[in-house]
Amino acid sequence: MRRLSSILLEQRGSLFEWVPVCMAVGIGLYFLLRFEPSVWQLGSVAAAAIGLLIAARWLNEAFRPLLIGVVIVASGFLLAAHRAHDVASPVLSWRYYGPVEGRVVNLDRSSSDALRVTLDQVVLERVPPHRTPERVRISLHGDHGLGVAPAPGLRVMTTAHVSPPGGPVEPGGFDFQRHAWFGKLGGVGYSRVPLLAIAPAEEDRWELAIFRIRMAVGARMLEILPGDVGGFAVAVTTGARSAISQEALDDLRASNLAHLLAISGLHMGLLTGFVFALLRVTIALIPPLALRVPGRKLAAGGALVVACGYLALSGGNVATERAFIMVAVALTAVMLNRRAISLRAVAIAAVIVLLLRPEALLGPGFQMSFAATTALVAVFGYMRDRRIGMGPNWAKPVVAVLISSGVAGLATAPIGAAHFNAISHYGLLANLTSVPMMGTVVIPAAVLALILAPIGLDWIGLWIMGVGLRWILEVGSFVAGLDGARSFVHGPGVAVLPMIALGFLWLCLWQGRSRMVGVLPVLAAFWLWVTAERPVGLIAENGALVGVMMAEGRALSKPRGAGFVARNWLENDGDMTDQPTAAARWPETRSAVLPGGVALTHLSGKKAVASFDGCTGDQIIVANQSLPEGPAECLLLDPERLRDMGAVAIHTRADRVHLITTRDRTGDRMWTPWYRQSKRQ
Repeated sequence: MRRLSSILLEQRGSLFEWVPVCMAVGIGLYFLLRFEPSVWQLGSVAAAAIGLLIAARWLNEAFRPLLIGVVIVASGFLLAAHRAHDVASPVLSWRYYGPVEGRVVNLDRSSSDALRVTLDQVVLERVPPHRTPERVRISLHGDHGLGVAPAPGLRVMTTAHVSPPGGPVEPGGFDFQRHAWFGKLGGVGYSRVPLLAIAPAEEDRWELAIFRIRMAVGARMLEILPGDVGGFAVAVTTGARSAISQEALDDLRASNLAHLLAISGLHMGLLTGFVFALLRVTIALIPPLALRVPGRKLAAGGALVVACGYLALSGGNVATERAFIMVAVALTAVMLNRRAISLRAVAIAAVIVLLLRPEALLGPGFQMSFAATTALVAVFGYMRDRRIGMGPNWAKPVVAVLISSGVAGLATAPIGAAHFNAISHYGLLANLTSVPMMGTVVIPAAVLALILAPIGLDWIGLWIMGVGLRWILEVGSFVAGLDGARSFVHGPGVAVLPMIALGFLWLCLWQGRSRMVGVLPVLAAFWLWVTAERPVGLIAENGALVGVMMAEGRALSKPRGAGFVARNWLENDGDMTDQPTAAARWPETRSAVLPGGVALTHLSGKKAVASFDGCTGDQIIVANQSLPEGPAECLLLDPERLRDMGAVAIHTRADRVHLITTRDRTGDRMWTPWYRQSKRQ
């Protein structure tokens, strides 16, 4: 006990760094629940936390932080629950077709490159206001030449198909219903009818004014820099990626340069760092001013103002908010004569992000950003404390880029592989030849364009910016074309990433030799990842597609249709073949035999369902149309039956078939249709 007490006392100087970790554990526990906690259950957690906090006053100094850590875990749990209730808004519970009216609040593009319009102040025909979603998102298909071009704040109308947000494509997969819930997105759909303007754009809201500025900046950049270079410039300036081609996006992803498209900590750090250095040098070059004002603090304040402007111009998305908070903490530390870059500063930024958006914990952006930042601060801090040099002065910038790229790449690689099922083998090479160009050419040129814009000479800065971005695109294309540039991995289990994260954080934050204990959960997590088995069968939530694992990979029941589901299944398998290729693996009959001899049959279309004449006990029949009742020993799955189950995964153990449904994994949460259905009954 005395030895344990001394180990705990060693941590006294670094306890604050564990605050966001404990908060994250509590938030994660809330999202892992398979039921929605009631008011009295949440109240019990709050009461227990208060009781533990009071009891901590009488606990030994060494063990008191453990009790406070439990209190912070409970606080994270309650914070996530409060956020989930605070964003509650109506969600469609049926497929709607008819007039849709609303105000344009966002524009982007879908994975199929269709223009998407997000509307608020929504009006649906014959739908009462209390059941009308606060926001809907509609993809525009077909010829819209006779319609109006969507503009920020414009009130429009169209005729559209709108459905509730879909659930995971397989049990344990990405939960779009949860994602939509926190975005107050109550319906998604498409329209083949041109948009009609029914009211002029509103002029009195600052959010819409910023939206219009973003659109104008993007249009100006595309005027000066056409093609993918202009689309890249728009992405790093305003956060909109709709102007860059799918081919360029694929090259950037394959070369591990896609992070340069997102306005994240790298862009915010480079921009504020350049502005800080520019302001400080300017002040130093004016002796009367330099002798009378604190140049370092003024430069930090000016850089913070620029960061605020960049946040607004980017649209204030979650990734940019997170980057702004981290930069703001560092610049504020400079103004307060504190160390700008430290694990404590990273912890403060993480706490603020989790307080504002606890759901961000589940996204790859939060995980990758803080993993990279924590690793970089820990490694460079270790080098500073151990006085490990980086060679002669002329080599230090090169060595720093090498170390930072390698460390950040290693820290984020497991997260990227877990979320996107891909590993870029030449990502370090691509980043070493691209990130310096972003910092030395692209960002300074963007600042120059901003300075020259009032006199109409912004094209000079934009042209220079285009040179740097064109280089990055060419590097991405070259690296993506190398043999073996990318390999694919199957998705991990739900416990893998938390185990890697906790082990990694233990290595970075724990003081003393026992920090090496953090290696154990990391190794265990990778072992679980490697040995995990994919489901032998998968069934889409509406019965539109079936997939069965064969010796050569997953066989799909259809070469077309349900493309999003097919692509996600294959990616989660670590199989990057396309849907037609996977469909060619399906047996010529309509049935595929699972281990144990059970036949999985897919009936697609009215004719196939009409020809259904019953089944035997060793069959599972899946259809995308309603099926009549069959024998008691025969399992029938059609849209009506699947509505209460969601997507289905089939596993075999000892030659026996086990079905796991999406509902089994998600439970009845506020963002699931089953929870809302139970509330209406």
